[in-house]
Amino acid sequence: MQSSQFEGRAFAAFLFDMDGTILTSVAAAERVWTRWAERNGLDAATFVPTIHGKRAVDTIGELGLAGVDAVAEAAQLTLDEIADVAGVKPIAGAVAFLSSLPADRWAIVTSSPRELAKVRLAAAGIATPAVLVTAEDVVRGKPAPDGFRLAAERLGCEARDCLIFEDAPAGIKAAEAAGGTVMVVTATHAHPVVTPHATMASFDDLELSVGERGLQVFDRAEACS
Repeated sequence: MQSSQFEGRAFAAFLFDMDGTILTSVAAAERVWTRWAERNGLDAATFVPTIHGKRAVDTIGELGLAGVDAVAEAAQLTLDEIADVAGVKPIAGAVAFLSSLPADRWAIVTSSPRELAKVRLAAAGIATPAVLVTAEDVVRGKPAPDGFRLAAERLGCEARDCLIFEDAPAGIKAAEAAGGTVMVVTATHAHPVVTPHATMASFDDLELSVGERGLQVFDRAEACS
């Protein structure tokens, strides 16, 4: 992490995306979506990489497939994903980092439906936070900023005063549109990430400070030097 980007900054709260940010469910999600793509005559190799970071109903709806009910298909996909959590695990250091945060100072904002989110969090050993904003809670999913704004509101602050942890392009755009400061988590990225935002590969890289001014993060290596 480039800690200098946050030097002297204190945040009212931390907002976290879920998949690819605090846990990885890439293998499980792609297994389910590959089967769906093949049933619907899509080239899975091309299509499946596009699913991340958005609500299933939005992803399907954008395809405009004749005779396909996006709502019904998304509901079935959710059931299939709930049934398959093999390989779901936390991003390195995420469990300890989240456990160290005050309960009223962080939230998860995910494009997953609530029941799927709870199942994946449990599989990864991450406690469900007091504020969990899911696909059902917003009319517009990511890249719209609605989810992050709603989470901040429920925490009693503004999104512009939050540090938002994201990994996918749709989520990063949503965080930017919400006015928050963005931290890009690269743990599940296969290629280098080109972004103007600060990046981190692991929560083990972060040192947390909780004070009267708010929450601060530092590069652990620099904090210990």
